[in-house]
Amino acid sequence: MTSRNMPAGFKSSGGFSLNVFTNDEFDAVHRATLEVLGEVGVFVQKQEAREIFRNAGARVYEDGLVKIPPFLVEGAIRSAPSSLTLAGRDKSRDVVIEGGRVSFTNFGEGICIIDHETGELRATTKSDLATMTRLIDSLDVISVIERAVGSQDKPAPMQAIHNYEAMVNNTTKHCFLGPENGHNVETILRMAAEAVGGAEALMDRCPVSFITCPVSPLRLVEDCCEIIMTSARNNATVCILSMAMAGGSSPVHLAGTLVNHNAEILAGITLAQLTRRGAKVIYGSSSTAMYLKNASAVVGTPELGMLNAAVAAMSRYYLLPSWVAGG
Repeated sequence: MTSRNMPAGFKSSGGFSLNVFTNDEFDAVHRATLEVLGEVGVFVQKQEAREIFRNAGARVYEDGLVKIPPFLVEGAIRSAPSSLTLAGRDKSRDVVIEGGRVSFTNFGEGICIIDHETGELRATTKSDLATMTRLIDSLDVISVIERAVGSQDKPAPMQAIHNYEAMVNNTTKHCFLGPENGHNVETILRMAAEAVGGAEALMDRCPVSFITCPVSPLRLVEDCCEIIMTSARNNATVCILSMAMAGGSSPVHLAGTLVNHNAEILAGITLAQLTRRGAKVIYGSSSTAMYLKNASAVVGTPELGMLNAAVAAMSRYYLLPSWVAGG
């Protein structure tokens, strides 16, 4: 076979990619987002979070509205880490997330399951979560584990704690779950410390990260604020994940929904960085469109793919790790 030397000056694409925006379009979305945050503002339910914004220079109103000036937002983007190592209980299962690296997790939040013995459709249990965690632990293509189903056989205020117990005892991969509130974040981190050898080890190798969702449009509700602030103070990673729904809780056109989404995430990231500079955050998305016939969220559609490709592109524009929904 003929030998071919590498040509001089050859530019490689680096692999398949989808170039969603030009640099000018990135800038336009960013400027529109800064305008929304600075002039429209976001509702911040928790008083402590409002005081953090006020002390940093944001305009805070009696009804909970917070208008965040551009210098706070852009400072927060710069101080957030561009690369994160998600530690497993076993070091061989650590995962690095940063620009250009793609990893996969399982879908989460299942509330019903078909019982494999009876064929009955029923609510999920803690035992189901333990079983599914062991299954996902065995799949090499899945890098980190999101809570697959919920412990609905346990009291609602304690379900997040039971969920983590079921997960941490059945995988050595890094775990993600929604903790519901700040108190549960602290409890789960104490459990995680026991799993990795104590509080000191936890600071370097935290095997769990948290997910929290602003409420569209443009609301950082109390539990969302608590989870962001408590995670930041404890050096734990938090994925701030908007679930905006075009035509329902956000503008019907995807460009408007992207700006709404971006504003919610950057507001949460700003709160995290004002709580502790350098706090570990992930730019998250499960945003999609609303099916106008029955007011349901649609997945597996072009709209979801387009919107989340745009979200991933925006996170790279900001040099932030991202977590986006698939279809």
